[in-house]
Amino acid sequence: MIQILNLTKDYDSLRAVDQINFNINEGEIIGFLGPNGAGKSTTLKMMTSFLPPTDGNVIVDDLNIYDNSKEIRKLIGYLPESNPLYMEMTVYEYLEFVSKAREIPESKFKSVLKKTIEKTGLASVISKPISTLSKGYKQRVGLAQAIIHDPKIIILDEPTSGLDPNQIVEIRELIKELGKEKTLIISSHILQEVQAVCDRIVIINKGKIVADGSTEELKAGFKGRNRLHINFIGNANIVDEIPEKIPGTKISSLEKKDMSSEVIVEYSSDSDFRPEIYQWIKSTDIILLEMRREHVSLEEVFHSLTLEGGDSNEI
Repeated sequence: MIQILNLTKDYDSLRAVDQINFNINEGEIIGFLGPNGAGKSTTLKMMTSFLPPTDGNVIVDDLNIYDNSKEIRKLIGYLPESNPLYMEMTVYEYLEFVSKAREIPESKFKSVLKKTIEKTGLASVISKPISTLSKGYKQRVGLAQAIIHDPKIIILDEPTSGLDPNQIVEIRELIKELGKEKTLIISSHILQEVQAVCDRIVIINKGKIVADGSTEELKAGFKGRNRLHINFIGNANIVDEIPEKIPGTKISSLEKKDMSSEVIVEYSSDSDFRPEIYQWIKSTDIILLEMRREHVSLEEVFHSLTLEGGDSNEI
């Protein structure tokens, strides 16, 4: 449905997006991640035809952003991070204005508005000035303007930024509902939110794509180490024997407590030494209280892939 082909954007001597390539299939919910300054917002602006690329192309339903900019914009609903709203307008006035900008026939406006209000839960504030609404409801208004023309693709840039926990849950559920009907691209710094709603994650760093896959695929391909937490009663010093008895393991920490001790054993992520470690424990005098494996998290994968250069402002 969407093809990103060698997409590049230069600002004088600064290359913000560097020949990136990836495809998005119809009906997918894509999480687009990266540190500040990685090129996320620049990429989204080029995809929506808001910003011309220096090189490369974006193909949406066989239309390209150079020759078919207006047609592509009709296919896309876009909620930028800034969520630009006309605060002096009521919700009704603002959505009426957006519908005219989107060239929705006046005869269809009331039915389109009703459907949009039902999806975004704005019925109780439809006559209120936008300036009086909470941040959560303002985000809902932003989502409403993004979907009022019934686009096939919805692009959301930091949709839960600045919301409180309750509002985040509300917007997350709304995004999930939209994802049942639309192709969604979500850019966010909140990894838990992306993990909760997205089918696939694309990570960009320093203008280049550094990872592309499901959460589980990214974690499985991450060349890190598994950590095994072992809580036990008995002589704590005996666990020093584990690396010698079970090659490929190492002790990363040992904490001695009043009644018990906890050791963390690390080993390669493509191995599983739990059976061997359990058998070794049985051969000793220590009493096993708990053995728990700590899996690699999406945060660790993200940190490893974007370890350098994430401190500049978003481009």
